[in-house]
Amino acid sequence: MGATIGITYQSNKQAAQQTLAGLNPGDHTLWQLSLGEPAEVEKFTTDFIERYGRIDILVNNAGVYFEHKIDEVNFDVWTDSWRKTLSVNLEGPANLCYFAARQMIKQGGGKIINISSRGAFRGEPDCPAYGASKAGLNAMSQSLAQALAPHNISVHVIAPGFVETDMAAEILNSPAGEAIKKQSPFGRVAKPEEVANMVMLCALDGVGFSSGAIIDINGASYLRS
Repeated sequence: MGATIGITYQSNKQAAQQTLAGLNPGDHTLWQLSLGEPAEVEKFTTDFIERYGRIDILVNNAGVYFEHKIDEVNFDVWTDSWRKTLSVNLEGPANLCYFAARQMIKQGGGKIINISSRGAFRGEPDCPAYGASKAGLNAMSQSLAQALAPHNISVHVIAPGFVETDMAAEILNSPAGEAIKKQSPFGRVAKPEEVANMVMLCALDGVGFSSGAIIDINGASYLRS
């Protein structure tokens, strides 16, 4: 829709280049970023602003998932899983929000869109750190929605269930995959495009007053009120 996009990736440069090549023509760029490293986040945002002069929309979409069943793993695996998950899923987005918001305040406004998860509400028994990180992302987003509204910055949260992504491919292709799909009355999981369409909607002008709301995209597999 005419946006100039900076895409970040951690290690899969080939997939990132394919995504970049699929965009409409424009001054789009590719940036390597380890989201769990605060110094890298600061350098990335500094370099991005230096190149483009502004940040209008931030989408926090990166995430990790490490299984760590409390009744099966040893304490080293437990603590390592929590550390890695929170650094990427919560602290990384928090740091990106910090630098993006500071720039948006200077320029008079902007939008932050954070990708949460159904797991923040229904629980993640095999990966409690993941559920906790996404619940924390929800709480942080709502806090920032209140803090940044006076600066004309809206903060939006999208909470998908399972999505056909690389991160979910292993479990969706396992014997458990069919049962997961049947959690939704649609009989399937979400497509990446369905999440992307909601991101695009939140990025539009005129929807800022929904700031702080959490939008579910889980095919009615988990309902809350």
